[in-house]
Amino acid sequence: MQTIDKLAWLCVQDHRLLCARSRGKETFYIPGGKREAGETDHAALQREIREELSVDLVPNSLSLAGVFEAQAHGRPAGTTVRMTCYYGDYAGTLKAASEIEELAWLSHADWAKTSEVDHLIFNWLQARGELR
Repeated sequence: MQTIDKLAWLCVQDHRLLCARSRGKETFYIPGGKREAGETDHAALQREIREELSVDLVPNSLSLAGVFEAQAHGRPAGTTVRMTCYYGDYAGTLKAASEIEELAWLSHADWAKTSEVDHLIFNWLQARGELR
C-alpha cells in the first residue's frame, strides 16, 4: 500500500475554508503540497502557499491542527493520502498562482466538491464549530 505524504494549510474565515482548484480540474483541494528533500513541515508549507496563493505564512503562527488519512483522490484503490494540517496567519493578498486556477471559500455544504481526505477535514472542522 502506498501513502502520499502531504501538508495542508487550514485557513478558516467566516465559517468557510479556503480551497483551491488547479487548472483543468474539477475538484477543490485544501491548499498545500508535498515536502521537497530536507524540508521541514513549516518550510514546505510556506513554500507551497507562496507558490500557489501568492501570500506568506507567518512562521511563528503555524500550529498543528491534526493528521488525516483517506483514499487518495484519483489514485488506484489502496493508495492513501496522509494530510498533516496546520493553522496559521498570512501576510499579503490571496491570489491564485502557479497551477491554481480558482480560489473559493467553501462551507461544509460544499464538501462534495473536495477530495476524500478533505471530506474528513471538513467534518472535523464542522464538529469543532469552525465550519457551517
